[in-house]
Amino acid sequence: VLGHVDSKTGPAVFFRLEELVEGDEIRVVREDGSVARFAVRRSGRYDKARFPTNDVYLPTPDPTLRLITCAGAFDRETGHYRDNLVVFADLLQ
Repeated sequence: VLGHVDSKTGPAVFFRLEELVEGDEIRVVREDGSVARFAVRRSGRYDKARFPTNDVYLPTPDPTLRLITCAGAFDRETGHYRDNLVVFADLLQ
C-alpha cells in the first residue's frame, strides 16, 4: 500500500508511519467488511536509488503487507523526498 507522508496542505495518510514498531498491529478492512490483522515485523528507510524491490514485490510464502511512503530529507530542487520508508508486516492467524 502506497501513501503520501504529506502534501502542500499538511500531513497525509502515512504522516505517522515511522512511529510503527515491531509487534504493532495493523488492521485492514476488506471490501466485505472483514478485517485482516497484520503484525509489524520490521521497517526501514531506504535511499530511493537503493529501494528494496525484491523484498517488497517478490512473492512470499504467506500473506504479507508492505506500507510505503516518502521519508528523509526533502529535496527542494527536485520536489521529492530522498528516501522511502517501508514497513513490513505479516498476517496474524
